[in-house]
Amino acid sequence: MIERVAILSTGDELTTGRITDTNASWIADQLFGLGLDVVAVLTVGDYPDRLAWAWQRALELADVVISTGGIGPTADDLTNETVARVLGVPLALDRDSADRIRQLFAALGRDMPENNLKQALLPQGAVVVPNPMGTAPGYRIEARGRHLVVLPGVPREMKVMMEETVLPWLRTLRGGDVYLSRIFQTFGLTESALDEMVAGAVDPSEARVSFRASFPEISLRIVVHGAPETAAARLETLAARIRARIGPYVFGEGPVTLEEVVGGLLAERGLTLALAESVTGGLVGHRVTNAPGSSAYLRGGVVAYGNGAKRELLGVRQETLDAHGAVSEEAATEMAAGARRVFGTDLGLATTGIAGPDGATAEKPAGTLWVAVATASGTTARRYQLWGTRDWMKLLASQIALDWLRRHALGLPLADSQLFRPRSR
Repeated sequence: MIERVAILSTGDELTTGRITDTNASWIADQLFGLGLDVVAVLTVGDYPDRLAWAWQRALELADVVISTGGIGPTADDLTNETVARVLGVPLALDRDSADRIRQLFAALGRDMPENNLKQALLPQGAVVVPNPMGTAPGYRIEARGRHLVVLPGVPREMKVMMEETVLPWLRTLRGGDVYLSRIFQTFGLTESALDEMVAGAVDPSEARVSFRASFPEISLRIVVHGAPETAAARLETLAARIRARIGPYVFGEGPVTLEEVVGGLLAERGLTLALAESVTGGLVGHRVTNAPGSSAYLRGGVVAYGNGAKRELLGVRQETLDAHGAVSEEAATEMAAGARRVFGTDLGLATTGIAGPDGATAEKPAGTLWVAVATASGTTARRYQLWGTRDWMKLLASQIALDWLRRHALGLPLADSQLFRPRSR
């Protein structure tokens, strides 16, 4: 039975700071859900001696080593050669992988550079981990009582391979009792407030509770350990306790986005939506259309950044703009109602604000946000005060707007988030 895992991330782009290693954190999160102990995360550049040292050290520390990166076709892709050298085995051409690489290039109508076949040279004894998203096959190999797993560094390829092949295989190695988890995705509470709300709901002897802040959301995870026949029932009991404490702030369970949840709710209830965006510059529309099937409920949107667009496209009155300004309750209300009228929808949602630093005043500082939702029974608007850089504030604004749609669809009050208390007018 395996217990300890080391993660090895390779590439000069990681050690020089050109990109952030998101692979290691994602893999560690998945391993935690299996109850495995991540004993080390090693990051090393594309140098043969450094790579060999990292592999040797990882194999000393762990039962399983999972690496990402270094299995492409170029000269600096050295993982396969290094693994073969560390294990003392030759490289051998995996003919099925080579044929698949050729077929992929042929299907694209492109000539294949011969160096691509380097990706099919695997350490002797390797078992291929299929890569449905790219040319480089992954693999696993056992040596000296240790298991090595080699995956590409491209996240979209690596994640599919982990989910479809590696994680199920690791579960079989884990054996015995199972580790089951449930993740609650929340928005509207700080991490400390979330901790306070669930305090005492789960006894440490029943399960492990952990929190993860991933802007702009916070997730809560419950992990139970035990015999298969009892662990699932215990997880459901504990999940029900958590829902009872924080239900209105939970927008989903498992790997789901807020826009997917909102889309599902709108489609399920037959509600149509129109958008009027100023400060978010189309970000709400972008996120809504990220969800498959969004054409079933989104009728259209207007990015009315300037006052002229607010007047001419949405029908915001000049008198409103003169008296209250574009960043105001009155303007947000007329924008939402205008979007609903123009597109003939059940709901109209509007955002207007000041992302700063230009345009801020003492009365309306940078981060001022108005969100409004128009329905057949009237329009509701609320003011919030955000913080951070422009991109952070735009993302926060889009998150608040989407959460309003979720709450409306569920019949929940459009409560003020504890994170962004509205300022007095």
